[in-house]
Amino acid sequence: MILVTGGAGFIGANFVLDWLAGSDEPVLNLDALTYAGNPENLTALEGDARYHFVHGDICDRALLEQLFAQHAPRAVVHFAAESHVDRSIHGPGAFVRTNVDGTFTLLEAARAHWVGLPAGAREAFRFLHVSTDEVYGSLGPNDPAFTETKTYEPNSPYSASKAASDHLVRAWHHTYGLPVLTTNCSNNYGPYQFPEKLIPLMIVNALAGRPLPVYGDGLNVRDWLYVGDHCSAIRAVLARGRPGETYNIGGWNEMANIDIVRTLCTLLDELRPDPAGSRTRLITHVSDRPGHDRRYAIDARKIERELGWRPAETFATGIRKTVQWYLEHPEWLANVHSGAYRDWLNHNYGAREARP
Repeated sequence: MILVTGGAGFIGANFVLDWLAGSDEPVLNLDALTYAGNPENLTALEGDARYHFVHGDICDRALLEQLFAQHAPRAVVHFAAESHVDRSIHGPGAFVRTNVDGTFTLLEAARAHWVGLPAGAREAFRFLHVSTDEVYGSLGPNDPAFTETKTYEPNSPYSASKAASDHLVRAWHHTYGLPVLTTNCSNNYGPYQFPEKLIPLMIVNALAGRPLPVYGDGLNVRDWLYVGDHCSAIRAVLARGRPGETYNIGGWNEMANIDIVRTLCTLLDELRPDPAGSRTRLITHVSDRPGHDRRYAIDARKIERELGWRPAETFATGIRKTVQWYLEHPEWLANVHSGAYRDWLNHNYGAREARP
């Protein structure tokens, strides 16, 4: 069995579904079901004896000890995190609690479990920590992409909290010998992504005829990774990665935010035409996010060289799959649109002045 934390969130749910589609090894999913943790992401697994869900917090040491003792997982895949930059600006405390304190508590529970294992099981045990490229800071237009040895320069409360968690994971390996693996990924997109992030937010707003809010000039650049490719990379790292190592995972798809939004408008105009005309008319530039990093780019050559992994999707194929998924799952979107979600959108975007 493997223990997955945050398995009801966007990337975690995709990983659990992907894992059980290709393996009979059971999954124990621990998730606190905060606003972005959605059990509906995993309804396809209802009644599946290989899937076990526990509603709980990674900061709860007693619960973690109970789960390790009862289920004896051979690996931990740690997705659980607060992950939205804007939310971290408005409320950084939750990010420190979950991303730093939670990772610390999970590391300690995993270490206590690991030291008590028989020699063979102890050698085979793995703790895989899923992190982000945002820990590396911002790049200039001509700077080389982030490698695994890039200096950490986090610029938001979110990225600072993830950087802290990365350092804890590294320290638990070098101090205690815990067999850890760390992955730093670029911006994910795909099915089940909570519609506060750029791509699903633009899809939802465009379908409703609402403004498409683009920060600043829209020229902030990100590398985009289809979530299914991310899942396959994590499986490769878990199976073949070297303990103590970090692997950057990217999609080789650098694009400016404004180009992402225009691409989405074009796809939606093709797949779900709007009688009012092209949805590019809805693009609205708003005041920029504080401390908005200008560019991220991942150099994913290490994982290709050492583990033989490359993304299967281009941005063109992945974004079409993503748009089609959202069009085919209106009930999922309707259920996600709780009062709390609408309050958040109003809080974050409502006060931002539109720019010419």
